[in-house]
Amino acid sequence: MTVTTSAARPDPDRTTSTGTEAQPETVVAVSGTDTASAIRDLAGLYAGRSWHSAPVDHDYWYKYVGVGDETMSIRRSQMHGTLRGDVAVEDEVVVQWIDSGRGVLDVGRDAVAMQVGVPVLVVTGQRFAFDYEDWDQRLVHLDRALVLDVAAEEHLVDGTLAFDRTTTPSAGAVRQWRGSVAGAVGALRAEGASSLAWHEAQRDVVRSLFGLYPVEAERRPVGWGDRRTARLRSAVEFLHEHAAEPVTVSDVARASAISVRALQESFQRSLGRTPMTYLRDVRLRHTRDDLVAADPGSTTVGEVAMRWGFSHMGRFSNEYLRRFGEYPRHTLRR
Repeated sequence: MTVTTSAARPDPDRTTSTGTEAQPETVVAVSGTDTASAIRDLAGLYAGRSWHSAPVDHDYWYKYVGVGDETMSIRRSQMHGTLRGDVAVEDEVVVQWIDSGRGVLDVGRDAVAMQVGVPVLVVTGQRFAFDYEDWDQRLVHLDRALVLDVAAEEHLVDGTLAFDRTTTPSAGAVRQWRGSVAGAVGALRAEGASSLAWHEAQRDVVRSLFGLYPVEAERRPVGWGDRRTARLRSAVEFLHEHAAEPVTVSDVARASAISVRALQESFQRSLGRTPMTYLRDVRLRHTRDDLVAADPGSTTVGEVAMRWGFSHMGRFSNEYLRRFGEYPRHTLRR
């Protein structure tokens, strides 16, 4: 995470601490009253390009402050003015919402007009345009590795990270999210960034994120941690580790010390598909992950597909369309 440090201890949640509470670690704190400083201070936080800021009247100002650590930080962004440009978020999951003002994300493509109080998930690794005016915004930055680790509590994670963003979060999910974020701020104040309470609060925030936008990953079958599934787990781990390599069902069987027939039956019984179908699904998720993060000016769909073992482009495109609802070229160009 690239941050700007400051000796100041401003608070993104407008509450004051008592003398007995731990001071939260400030990961970033910048402010100013001119447009050039705003672009300089803020663009660097998000790999910003083509930024433009302007006043809405004679009283232009901005403030940006965040507390936490490199695993999770809670931030507040304010500006009395306008700001537009494009940004990219790398190796983090960012959730943001506005308490006032106007904000539009993904301008010029699948534009999302932000609604007051409704969290919006920023896609990791994808550059997008934005347009804000006279806003008060909250953001939560989560390390990608933390999100994957929490996802592994209930899912068979394979290193990819995608969310179901097709529906608006429910009011109950938003309340749960806001409550978990507030609880994390309280744990940070009371116990500090090195405490177990802060560590557990981070994980609770991620779990509430999955209530807002469910993670797209295979659910763990019932009894996944039982002794009787040990060889199946070994086979699944082998497929995840070697997904980019030429792999046969015999390779998987040897690696998990099981017969091919028993392997096939075990996959069908627990996961509802063959080992090779499971491998195809893993490869499709990796392909999508790479296409989202790729630069369309220097990367082709064919290059990414070949990297993950897809040699027949027509068949690959059809499988990708069935799985994700769009052609791979559209994912790359977004």
